[in-house]
Amino acid sequence: MADIITPENEEDLQAQIEEVEALSAIYGDEWCVIDEASRIFCIKISNGLDEPKLTACLQIILPPDYPSTAPPIYQINAAWLRGPEKTELAESLEDLYVEHAGESILYLWVERIREFLVEKSPSLEAVNQPEPVNMTAEEDDDDEEVPDFRTLRLNTENAHLFVQDAGGEEPPPIKHGDTITDRRSTFQPHVAPVVTPRQVKTVLEKLYENKKIASATHNIYAYRIYCEDKNSFLQDCEDDGETAAGGRLLHLLQILDVRNVMVVVSRWYGGILLGPDRFKHINNCARNILVEEGYTACTDEAHKSGPKSKKTKSKKTK
Repeated sequence: MADIITPENEEDLQAQIEEVEALSAIYGDEWCVIDEASRIFCIKISNGLDEPKLTACLQIILPPDYPSTAPPIYQINAAWLRGPEKTELAESLEDLYVEHAGESILYLWVERIREFLVEKSPSLEAVNQPEPVNMTAEEDDDDEEVPDFRTLRLNTENAHLFVQDAGGEEPPPIKHGDTITDRRSTFQPHVAPVVTPRQVKTVLEKLYENKKIASATHNIYAYRIYCEDKNSFLQDCEDDGETAAGGRLLHLLQILDVRNVMVVVSRWYGGILLGPDRFKHINNCARNILVEEGYTACTDEAHKSGPKSKKTKSKKTK
């Protein structure tokens, strides 16, 4: 029997939408939509340390009457978490919900789990160490304790669009932006209009036909596709080894409120660590090409049709 839509349900749904959008912006590619229609999400949480690195995956189902009268249904996946520690964490989350009954609770839950991971790390003196900045292609960031988010995404209704062969479909026109060079690392953005995930695939395939782009240390990308029939966005991102860069790039697209567009930023690593500056360069060159190609035009017509027409010639990859 279908759920009866009441004013309270509508308020809860709006609160859920706003909360999910905020969490996606805050946590970037750590936040994963498993099934938007069923309100199923998950997030990868870590203690932020190199050694020992503890991670957990929080899977959440949002019932129709959350947050007004019901708590989220959740499951924590972590191979190291069992017995008394699992009970302790569950009780902590339940206490938080009771303290904030009727309010959006997910952000508080995520940060409480993160605090719990830090508390359980034997090397507590490492808590205040800065985040590692050596994010090169050789970095191995796999973690067998956490489910593969790419696999989880294949459970969504749009999965077939990714796995079907493009069948020789012509890629959308790709424009290449100006490069930024800092301490021998070079960054270059590429942009293309996309309206289906299949086009995302064809854009990537076309870019990788270019030997210089294919040889880049990282090809970070993000895209946003507006689904008019559902009044929602289909969006995703990829770090390609540059940890957290994809999520930051997607966040930029969200802030600029661009749609039906894909941005790829190629980075050729020059052997000198740039630290946080690498994220600044990735987002700056992405922002520049979006502005140059007219994707940031804040008009209804631009929102519906993607980029506005312009006379500026595209720049070629050298």
